[in-house]
Amino acid sequence: MNAAGANPRAAPSADINAIVSGRHGNPFVVLGMQGGGDQPLVVNVFAPEAGEVTVLDRKGNTPVETLERIHPDGFFSAILPGRKERFAYRLAMTAGDHRWEIDDPYSFGPILGELDEYLLGEGRHAELYKRLGAHPAEVGGVQGVVFCVWAPNARRVSVVGDFNGWDGRRHPMRKRLGVGVWELFVPGIGTGHRYKYEILGVHGELLPLKTDPLSFASEVPPATASIACGLPKYEWGDDGWMSQRAARHAKSEPVSIYEVHLGSWRRGAGGETLDYDALAELLVSYVKEMGFTHVELLPISEHPFSGSWGYQPIGLFAPTSRFGSPKEFAHFVDTLHQAGIGVIIDWVPAHFPSDAHGLVRFDGTALYEHEDPRLGYHQDWNTLIYNFGRVEVSNFLQASALFWLDQYHIDALRVDAVASMLYLDYSRKAGEWIPNRHGGNENLDAIAFLRDTNQRIADLHPGTLTIAEESTAWPGVSRPVGDGGLGFNYKWNMGWMHDTLAYISLDPVHRKHHHHQMTFGLVYAFSENFVLPISHDEVVHGKGSLLGKMPGDRWQKFANLRTYLSFMWTHPGKKLLFMGCEFGQEREWNHDQSLDWHLLDDPMHAGVKSLVRDLNMLYRDLPALHELDCDPAGFDWLGADDAENSVYSFVRRGRNGSPVIVLCNMTPMPRPGYRVGAPSAGKWAVRFNSDAAEYGGSGAGSTEQVETEAVTWHGRPQSLELDLPPLAAVVLAPAE
Repeated sequence: MNAAGANPRAAPSADINAIVSGRHGNPFVVLGMQGGGDQPLVVNVFAPEAGEVTVLDRKGNTPVETLERIHPDGFFSAILPGRKERFAYRLAMTAGDHRWEIDDPYSFGPILGELDEYLLGEGRHAELYKRLGAHPAEVGGVQGVVFCVWAPNARRVSVVGDFNGWDGRRHPMRKRLGVGVWELFVPGIGTGHRYKYEILGVHGELLPLKTDPLSFASEVPPATASIACGLPKYEWGDDGWMSQRAARHAKSEPVSIYEVHLGSWRRGAGGETLDYDALAELLVSYVKEMGFTHVELLPISEHPFSGSWGYQPIGLFAPTSRFGSPKEFAHFVDTLHQAGIGVIIDWVPAHFPSDAHGLVRFDGTALYEHEDPRLGYHQDWNTLIYNFGRVEVSNFLQASALFWLDQYHIDALRVDAVASMLYLDYSRKAGEWIPNRHGGNENLDAIAFLRDTNQRIADLHPGTLTIAEESTAWPGVSRPVGDGGLGFNYKWNMGWMHDTLAYISLDPVHRKHHHHQMTFGLVYAFSENFVLPISHDEVVHGKGSLLGKMPGDRWQKFANLRTYLSFMWTHPGKKLLFMGCEFGQEREWNHDQSLDWHLLDDPMHAGVKSLVRDLNMLYRDLPALHELDCDPAGFDWLGADDAENSVYSFVRRGRNGSPVIVLCNMTPMPRPGYRVGAPSAGKWAVRFNSDAAEYGGSGAGSTEQVETEAVTWHGRPQSLELDLPPLAAVVLAPAE
């Protein structure tokens, strides 16, 4: 056995030592077949598990030459006698009595094409996920997996996994110098292998093993390895839904969203989480019964800590493995679509967790984040902020958005924490942030990223929606980019939520002093296209349940809840309700256990569920309640100032007139003979009464038809008189 470098035919000893020690940054100049033509044809192989290595001509699979071990740790080399031109070959290896054959990873050429390099360099590769990540593929007639990862400042990157003993010396990758992407085709492996990247940082330091930023599947947490599986291969059956989606997403259509955390919506008999298949069957049945148009999922991107509810994701291209495989998630979406239910996912491009196996200092530098914590660190969440000004990072995030729409037929992205993206001084004191180039607090890079992403989504996936969780007065969030807006389709109306919850939490005796809290939302209701959100954020962190916010005795609590939900469903704006609120969950939401479905044995809880179901049906059936949700022509106050009685009355209209009258009595006092102006003369039918006995109410109030009189009221020449039930909302429509 010769010492390293003793064989003059082999690579220089420095290169051999670097390969053997796992420190060579350019393995393709050493390993595989070298030379040819005027130079000797040499094959170099690093195979520490082998006792003997022989080169085979793939044509006929015939032996050519047995290599010489020239380093005791397993570096083999030999000149191929009588050969001058390179040829396709395999390697036969033996270890004791065991013999096996492989294709040499270092016998394959570059993977990325010139167009890929150009688009990656420009940060405009819309299908980044089709090139980076781990993709089962056939190269040169050989089956294997192509690995590609961006790590421009790394000294060396190796793919490690259960196929090579997690040994970073075995599969070092080729660096594409122009774009900083490392690539390698590993033959002979396929779907299902666990892998990570072993990286030597910019100073040659060995970093913690990193998961693939573009992995499409991961191990079930707390395990963290990526799983080679490629893009999901699924036979979709939702053509009917997809062909109608754009029409269903018009602003004139009803949108009623059921917000769901999959891990705690419903669990098995033993408290175990259900998988995507079981959830699809149960959720479809329930959502159809309840009349919601869409399901919104708290983030399903892979995340290490369940207690983050998915809002600290690491796998922006992988549905969480907690509930099954990528194919099973596709089936989940498909099942909802075939039932006529849209699917919205929460998408988190604002920040990422600092777990060592994730994106943090991915190649030993602040690659995805900012180096300066005044730009790159979220104080509130102990997370890192993406560097939106780096084209490769914005490309990565934008590709994630497009990925879910393209590969999983997702209908809308609700973008989390937009306010934290827009402002450089978000939740920071003076001196803790860096102004932009104009001296302002706007994050110009994040603004450009959001506008560009929304525009590309609109161009590439027409009919899909983006919805901003944005809690400030930033102008034009839901206005088109061409009109100077951010380009979202909708914005969560956080102000409406805060004001109305503050009001409804008051004892009714005090409400007359806070009457404006229910009317103020109409001052700005049409400045954006709004979604009215009663979300998970309102039932966690000590805030209690929605029912628990209601004042009074048990009956009043339920009556207040029914009235509040009725006000929400008749108010301009699309609707969003977090799971459990639709039947009056009593305790605060806990992500580690199921909702309390047993409460539906109680008629009061069952009554709230029936009320929400009927509100959804009413919202769908009456064009006046949805067609002009985003248009001031769809709303008129009748009585906005009856603070003494704490009664609100207003008209909703559709595009062709078809008005309805809504009255909300916010006190436990019945209001007999209450007069309200009417938009037209004639008979008006009571279409809905939240105090109905079937909802758990008292059954009071006018129940059938009311005819107008020529009595001027609320500035209308016609008015009607009816009995208002206590703590209740009533909806009237022209009698047929």
